[in-house]
Amino acid sequence: MNGASREALASAREGFNALTDDSSVDAVKLAEELAAVTALLDREVSLRRVLTDPAQAGEARAELAGRLLGSRVGGPAADLVTGMVRSRWSRSRDLTDAIEELAYSADLVAAQRAGQLDDVEDELFRFGRIVASNPELRRALTDRNATVAAKTELLHSLLGGRANPVTERVVIRLVAQPRGRSLEAGLDALSKLAATRRDRMVAVVTSAVPLSEGQRQRLGASLAQLYGRQIHLNLDVDPEVLGGVQVRIGDEVINGTIADRLDEATRRMAG
Repeated sequence: MNGASREALASAREGFNALTDDSSVDAVKLAEELAAVTALLDREVSLRRVLTDPAQAGEARAELAGRLLGSRVGGPAADLVTGMVRSRWSRSRDLTDAIEELAYSADLVAAQRAGQLDDVEDELFRFGRIVASNPELRRALTDRNATVAAKTELLHSLLGGRANPVTERVVIRLVAQPRGRSLEAGLDALSKLAATRRDRMVAVVTSAVPLSEGQRQRLGASLAQLYGRQIHLNLDVDPEVLGGVQVRIGDEVINGTIADRLDEATRRMAG
């Protein structure tokens, strides 16, 4: 997002955080209702444009949103969306994207309250790896001719009882409402969103053999020092990484042996 939309999203996140800091707010219900609003605005393009029309006063747009949503969603979701509609957005789609982000964030708040956010992060990463290594599964989940019910049933069979309910819920929504994204891109965005809930970054660590607990701790501590933030490690094993490790953080990729990279990290911190 650019310009006005970036500022509007930052304001929406602040409002969302203030809302969900109140433990009496049902985060699961909030997620479902915000997801429903996302789907509504995706279907009704003309409504989305009216709600982001810069020629109309923000209060007028908010009043319209309140009338439309009052019977569809609860007070917390309605207040959040009407507040977002008051803001100025560079593109009408940006509003929908922002509401969708907050829907997923609400699910992650539910996991965080239950002390299960780490589990959800790890499960999203592992499921992404399963999809990447199984073309048949990917085709089944992205087949435009397959019904949402069929995809949901398949995901229930794969995740039901094996994964955290929040993981299952957000993956089903992602598959049912891809909104033009690839499945891999959607899963990656969810993983990053989960990490943001803890104000930390995600490092995808690929090594030739599983890292020991000591190696994981040393690598995590060194990366945290380098980036000035807590780092969540998503671990993957690839025998083709000959005797070393690859670390990907965002767009940055660090290659080299574990010992070499840790030594370099130590030198950089000392300098």
